[in-house]
Amino acid sequence: MAETKKYVRIKKSKFLRNWYSAYIGKMYIVIGENDIEYITHVGNVLKADAELIVTEKRPAKVGERVLITKPSPMGKQSYKTGDIFIVNHENTPAFGGVRTSDVTGFIGPKEYEVIVNNEIKNEEADEMKIDLNAMGYDELLAHGDAVMEAIKKRTFQEGFQAAKQVQRKLAKMKTSINTQARRDEIVEQAKADVEKLANKYGYYYAYGRNPKAEFIVNCEKRTVVTILRWIADGQIVARGIAKAAPSDCFNVHIGRAIALRRALGLTVPDEYLNAPQPTEVRVGDVVRGKYADYYYQLCREGELGDDSYEAKIREIADGKYRYVGGGYDFIDDADLTIIDDSREEVGE
Repeated sequence: MAETKKYVRIKKSKFLRNWYSAYIGKMYIVIGENDIEYITHVGNVLKADAELIVTEKRPAKVGERVLITKPSPMGKQSYKTGDIFIVNHENTPAFGGVRTSDVTGFIGPKEYEVIVNNEIKNEEADEMKIDLNAMGYDELLAHGDAVMEAIKKRTFQEGFQAAKQVQRKLAKMKTSINTQARRDEIVEQAKADVEKLANKYGYYYAYGRNPKAEFIVNCEKRTVVTILRWIADGQIVARGIAKAAPSDCFNVHIGRAIALRRALGLTVPDEYLNAPQPTEVRVGDVVRGKYADYYYQLCREGELGDDSYEAKIREIADGKYRYVGGGYDFIDDADLTIIDDSREEVGE
């Protein structure tokens, strides 16, 4: 038996004090109800202010209405959560996707649920139709005033929501910029640290011998090893190692600074050990992503084993991230994780 769910879409708010007065048009999951209210996962909604939508989680048939409940994060769809479409073409049952006249391409099976109370909704809509031709002049004016007031209220509410969305986006953008700037500062600090310490070894000079620092970098294992040798006879006098955590972006400059300080017995600054992760993809970065151009075709044919790949950014232009060795991702659609931002060969 198909799983049934209930949702309410906010149609109006009788009172401005209602929590949902600023969320007209939004949709919420119903977890219960009483005589006058729907109980949602975020609060109660008066039944008179909401539209009930009952759905089933199953493949849709031609002519049925579908509710978008979870748009895929991959790509740029022309639809969003809460949109309703009529199915005019079924895909193969094994896939479960559908086509509509309003959407280019398929709507995936995980993105929609089938509306099962559309007949009731249509009957209610028919009962609510207003016959303006049957109204008198005064009644028309009264309805006109109510309509204008509703438009003003809706405009204010939508404007407020839009402003809040812009504010959140700007705040996220500012945080991202600040995070990247801080990482850039730490990388430059690490470079200067290595240059300074590589020519000054502190207590090793007390023995009257001059050691030399060697760095062994293994990008695949995400490690940097520092070896201190006496210049005269090549004897190893100290070692230090730095290894990036699996969830961290590897950076060879920070790794050298950590490994060298450990070899010298010096304290490793906290900013090296807890550097923020990069937020801006740049030329020379090594990234992990999904579905890039021909990589996606290889994945589908089973040649890469899964749907992910790792590649180095060769160029950022014309709205695309282009990779060394071929392939690209559209910037607006890319879902990339930066795994190495050393960028030594591009001269930073």
